[in-house]
Amino acid sequence: MIQAILLGIIAFFGNCDYALGTSLLKNPIVLGPLVGFVLGDVTKGIIIGSTLELAFIGAQSIGAFVPPNVVVGGVLGTAFAITTGKGAEVAVTLAYPIAILASIFENLFMSAIFPLTGTWADSYAEKGNYRAIEMIHIGDGIVQSLTFGLLVTFGFLIGSGQVETLVNTDGLTIATGLLPGMGFAMLAQMTLNKKVIMFFFLGFLLSAYVGVPVLGIALLGVIAAFLKVDFFSDT
Repeated sequence: MIQAILLGIIAFFGNCDYALGTSLLKNPIVLGPLVGFVLGDVTKGIIIGSTLELAFIGAQSIGAFVPPNVVVGGVLGTAFAITTGKGAEVAVTLAYPIAILASIFENLFMSAIFPLTGTWADSYAEKGNYRAIEMIHIGDGIVQSLTFGLLVTFGFLIGSGQVETLVNTDGLTIATGLLPGMGFAMLAQMTLNKKVIMFFFLGFLLSAYVGVPVLGIALLGVIAAFLKVDFFSDT
């Protein structure tokens, strides 16, 4: 019970971006070690958190799109993987469907609750009451974060036994090998275009066939960015 409450607190603070501003606490690479600390295996928490970071790297909110909830999926996926004694590949398999399920609640906030409180903020704006607008914004974020914290707490209490049976299937473990690649594919889909695609393949060729280390490729990328944008132009 205590572990479930602590995991809920971790999820609460991970979701606090809406209340306190973007802090990157929601990233699995940050939350994974915290979950590992609560469950007594920090090393596995770090490994799983790093793997989930790759799987969710492309899950970003763009426009009206609400991505899978990285915090709920990451915390519960890591927790279930540790408690069942399985590896990072199982955590990825569990985290993604859990994150998609949690996004249903996030869509509820975005489509129903936040627009309602937004009308309250509009009325206060007409009166010049900026302090009330700030409190509405912070209150929305805290209520949302508390909701996801409770989801994690009750999800861990209810689901740990059933998940142990699920993860013992070999097919589930094998299928997860593609999910980190999906994360990279989602990120590439958002960033690649005909102006930069040649630099992407240049980095791949330098790494795969010339043996240039990642740091060297990154520095070449910085140089290419300066040349492409022409930072030193007087105009």
